[in-house]
Amino acid sequence: MSIGRVITLLFFLACIAVFVPVEAQEPGKGWLWRYVNSIINDTTAADKANFTVYPTFASAPETGIELGASILKLFYAKDDTLNRLSELQAFTFFTFKAQYGLVLENAIYGDKDKWFFLGETKIQQFPLSYYGIGPNTSGHNPALVDAFQVSFRQRVLRKVKKNFFLGPEVDYQLLSGVQFEQPQEGMPHAVPRGGHGTQNLGLGMGLVYDDRHNVLNVRKGKFGEIAYLGYLKGFGSDFGFGGVNVDFRSYHPIGKSNVLAWQVKGQFLNGEVPFNQLALLGGDRLMRGYYLGRFRDKHLISAQVEYRILPFAFSKRLGAAVFASAGTVAPQFNEFQMRHMRVAGGLGLRYLLFPKKDIYIRFDVGFTKEGANLYIFNGEAF
Repeated sequence: MSIGRVITLLFFLACIAVFVPVEAQEPGKGWLWRYVNSIINDTTAADKANFTVYPTFASAPETGIELGASILKLFYAKDDTLNRLSELQAFTFFTFKAQYGLVLENAIYGDKDKWFFLGETKIQQFPLSYYGIGPNTSGHNPALVDAFQVSFRQRVLRKVKKNFFLGPEVDYQLLSGVQFEQPQEGMPHAVPRGGHGTQNLGLGMGLVYDDRHNVLNVRKGKFGEIAYLGYLKGFGSDFGFGGVNVDFRSYHPIGKSNVLAWQVKGQFLNGEVPFNQLALLGGDRLMRGYYLGRFRDKHLISAQVEYRILPFAFSKRLGAAVFASAGTVAPQFNEFQMRHMRVAGGLGLRYLLFPKKDIYIRFDVGFTKEGANLYIFNGEAF
């Protein structure tokens, strides 16, 4: 998402401040103020679930004006704060170009970590900018792939030892009703594998180490995942391929409020991989500043580091972050080249949305040699 959710909750709160009469902005003077006040001041008890609904307004080059709504639920299993904080988040949107989408994210911890459910679902009619395959594709004249997309990935993990989880993973990807629009200028792109539509079902296993307590704002801990997914042609899949995903993250408190965090990620695929399931470089979480899929291929390595000030010493609600990342893609594992390494960096502001659960909204600007992009989301990028 190149400019994602440009004005979210704070935009909504600003509108309330402008349009609600002053006398209505006193506690007890109306349901609207009580609702806004419950968000700003986090009136929910620390051990009770937060359930928040708010409108969103966004803009992206591919969609124009984007309107929608977000739902965020935060809770502890059995309302016990000794358990880890679980998160359920939904975001739905539509545009004036008849595009629409629904995104669901979950990180749910059971009582005493017996179970861990981690996943994401996307259902959307949404264009994709396609720059080609490889580590050195041009940033000019991309093709536009407009299609109906369904993406479902879920991990069902069981604790096998303290902080270790093991279990099956499932991944389903559908791309249908594809319109592959060539650029008006420059050379046309060859239609890639899966460019006329495809569906693929992957099954596998994952091993996860996780000692984080708050997945939306980790101040101390580690996370690691090694997973394999295989897609068998003719068994729910149009193509046969498979791959290994690795993801390692570490978080280190610095002083009272600051955090130094780093992440290393790799994806290594083999077989007949459709273009929409190749390893993608860019996005709102890793390599911020690059469009998601600006570079794509069968193999990817990437890393990022971020320093977070949560919050500033002079403020109870405002904080900031600076970050940098590097990564590249390659057709084969032995073909990674330093000259194809891409770098990105940026900075952002943080607003403490739920003080009792230590949840911030992030406003990040990522810079690359190709330009800058803005991202606004609940919780940290990783």
